[in-house]
Amino acid sequence: MLTTPRPDDRVASAFRFATELVAWVATPWALAATSVPLAVLSVAVLIGLPTVFSTPGDKRSVIVAVPGLVTIALVVLHVLAAVAAAWAAWHAIAAALVTVLAVVTVVLELPRWRWLLGR
Repeated sequence: MLTTPRPDDRVASAFRFATELVAWVATPWALAATSVPLAVLSVAVLIGLPTVFSTPGDKRSVIVAVPGLVTIALVVLHVLAAVAAAWAAWHAIAAALVTVLAVVTVVLELPRWRWLLGR
């Protein structure tokens, strides 16, 4: 069985990490006014899920192996959380910048996503 090598995604990884950071900050910020426990839970979910669930070959250590589609869904979750929370909690200019970051992240992620779908 031939396996396609993982694409070089160093630039995509930097944008993906920046988007994750925004999600980790903006989501609890947006939720804190409603519920502090929900804000704390959001960070636990956003950090915990990708830590526990990953696709073999995508990370060095895999705690719980999942198909590539699950890894893609976790990235999409972060992108959507970052954008929605930024628009809910921050000034429109900051939210617009986060939206641009999210779009660039998704575009740069496409080769990795194609690879993950083939796993």
